[in-house]
Amino acid sequence: MSVTQTSAPVVPFDEAMSRYEPVMGLEVHVELSTATKMFCGCATDFGAEPNTQTCPVCLGLPGALPVVNATAVESAIRIGLALNCQIAEWCRFARKNYFYPDMPKNFQTSQYDEPIAFNGYMDVELPALDGEGVETYRVEIERAHMEEDTGKSTHVGGATGRIHGADYSVVDYNRAGIPLIEIVTKPITGAGSRAPEVARAYVSALRDLLRALDVTHGRMEQGNIRCDANVSLMPVGSDTFGTRTETKNVNSLRSVERAVRYEITRHAAVLDAGEKIFQETRHWHEDTGITTAGRPKSDADDYRYFPEPDLVPVAPSREDVERLRATLPENPAVRRRRLQEEWGFTDLEMRDVINAQAVDVIEETVAAGASPAAARKWWSGELARRANAQGVAVTELGVTPAHIAELDSLVTGGRLNDSMARQVLDGVLAGEGGPTEVADARGLELVQDDGALQAAVDKVIAANEGVVEKIRGGKVQAVGALIGQVMKEMRGQADAARARDLILSTLGVEG
Repeated sequence: MSVTQTSAPVVPFDEAMSRYEPVMGLEVHVELSTATKMFCGCATDFGAEPNTQTCPVCLGLPGALPVVNATAVESAIRIGLALNCQIAEWCRFARKNYFYPDMPKNFQTSQYDEPIAFNGYMDVELPALDGEGVETYRVEIERAHMEEDTGKSTHVGGATGRIHGADYSVVDYNRAGIPLIEIVTKPITGAGSRAPEVARAYVSALRDLLRALDVTHGRMEQGNIRCDANVSLMPVGSDTFGTRTETKNVNSLRSVERAVRYEITRHAAVLDAGEKIFQETRHWHEDTGITTAGRPKSDADDYRYFPEPDLVPVAPSREDVERLRATLPENPAVRRRRLQEEWGFTDLEMRDVINAQAVDVIEETVAAGASPAAARKWWSGELARRANAQGVAVTELGVTPAHIAELDSLVTGGRLNDSMARQVLDGVLAGEGGPTEVADARGLELVQDDGALQAAVDKVIAANEGVVEKIRGGKVQAVGALIGQVMKEMRGQADAARARDLILSTLGVEG
């Protein structure tokens, strides 16, 4: 039996990779964004007061009978189709039995040997190691099956937030019964040292796909998407899988990569010492970057599955499946490649856009009239910086694609420079109105009087003989120092490009 650890011996990752080949299996639990739960009519609103979204069915009271949520079934089929799966013509639910402290009926209604979707795949991309293009890894999907979520236990007191050392525990059953789709991969082999990156890329690509399908809110920090990462090692040259461990409920992309990497280094240390890996669940600790032992990992036989007697089988017609296939959106990866080509972005620029989660808003901003370059500059630059500082997504800042398109038109139309545009953006974010309204209220407009600008240029030139000599001597880049002083003289209300032209023409220097 495993023992809870606060730390464990590890070996350097590269050293582990020199002797072992990692094998992964990823189980991603997707909380569907249906209005009601999987088998009852209770609401699924996040953040409601504890135990206010419950009923006899999701509380497992005697005599209560479940009814399948039709929208959840359709979402499951659409997910399966998007993952290139076969859709079952007939499948049914089963009872999965073991002690659930946060599932009041003490079993989970799930699917066992008859999932609704099976035998699919997803291609994921990583930047090529040589920096040119991408490398594609195919992750094969074993199954995608329907089930229900458990409630949420909170352990009060103690230092870890877990049951060991806690003073007492409380349970919120609001989440019990929310529809889940569990997507299980086949064993992922051949990734070598890129296995942790592949794990992250797969979960990231899956999240993008699920968001495009509009079947989940996709907020990992709220538990809408949770990943269980199974890891084992086999000696290089062997084809016999090692004993796996399962790191449970990893809820960020960064943590998926870190947890897989850590388990590889921990497994390698155990095997190097001539010891055996325990088949167990593991807890991921974000603060320390390690896993610790949970409970011995059960096999399917231990769950005593048997068909759910209170639910009829699910038998989607082929006509319904094809109707749902017609609702699938463009694959996010295909769409990104199409947009990158249309916008003329480099791989690095597109990567910045993706990292800022700004693909959609840039597309909408371009549709509203902005240039792709300007839309990218604002959304993956200034706005991404502000969003990161506030810990929110760019779409939650309160500025719209129409705002950015309008702001861009004020810059390209010659009314504002970039510095002024940032001031206008401050006003928009502060709720002062749209860009033009803010610019009018704050009196922001470039000085169009060349006479006033020329006077400022003459004054700056007269005060900087040393810089002037450098420019006349061929160091034209030194003009930047004078431009800054001209802008200061004009209180920021001058066009920097026009100021540069006037400085150089005044000095008789070619730009």
